[in-house]
Amino acid sequence: MKKIIDSTYCLAVVGLFGLITLPALAEETGADAQEGHQVSSVASTELPLPESITALLDQGFKFHGTFNAPGDIQGYALSYKNSPIPAYIPSTSDYAIVGKLIDPQGKDVMGSQVHTLVWGPILEAAWSAFEDTRFIPEGTDDASPIVYTLTDPNCPYCNALWKNSRSLIEQGELQLRHVLVGVLSEDSFRKAAAILESNDPIKALETHELNFHDGGIEPVVPSEESRELLTRHAQLMREAGATGTPTSYYRDEEGNVQRIDGAVSTDRLSGILGIE
Repeated sequence: MKKIIDSTYCLAVVGLFGLITLPALAEETGADAQEGHQVSSVASTELPLPESITALLDQGFKFHGTFNAPGDIQGYALSYKNSPIPAYIPSTSDYAIVGKLIDPQGKDVMGSQVHTLVWGPILEAAWSAFEDTRFIPEGTDDASPIVYTLTDPNCPYCNALWKNSRSLIEQGELQLRHVLVGVLSEDSFRKAAAILESNDPIKALETHELNFHDGGIEPVVPSEESRELLTRHAQLMREAGATGTPTSYYRDEEGNVQRIDGAVSTDRLSGILGIE
């Protein structure tokens, strides 16, 4: 089951350098689970689908699987630009109803199933991609849990998360792996390159974060290698469904990849990760 923890973070529109930013205060969200309804694994689009569903696919929607909803209703987990969107077809109709299925108490009864079908594969793919790219690790090699976080050098909330994670890293209870991006401005891109191209990227990141409010590290003209890597990281950010920084990823007790949006306090980070 997917859970996203939201807090304050920087939103970015990512183009070549991603020049538009907006500080945001998001609200913690979650979907109520309805036990007892069957959820299929990601289904093959080769299976015959109702015409009303294929019509949505023709409009740019993606199909992720099916699930059984209450009242003899067939549910279809769809997405549009990585946003989960459920559709429902009653057994007595060929028409698709798009939107939340609400119970008499006003709860979204199938939200968690839709999120599982849509976001589970996206988050797993993101984790694999982060493992295979160049990241900057903080903490001992045997520290657990491991958290990947998308870090922009000009993001004040990335700096806040960096500060809030210090005690957990120093106590050997967390390994934080920074996947650098330069999406807030061209200056971000150049500062990210400066960190990556330093002789000691871990130390360069630390020095930058300690001096963040004084401007941090001096930007450089990116090498071709840095430019390719940071462009790739911006693409990974989009594919992982992140719309701002910091966005962090971890595995829960069941081994499922979960996401944290924004800067969270030390205590809240410990609670999310199960660190006592």
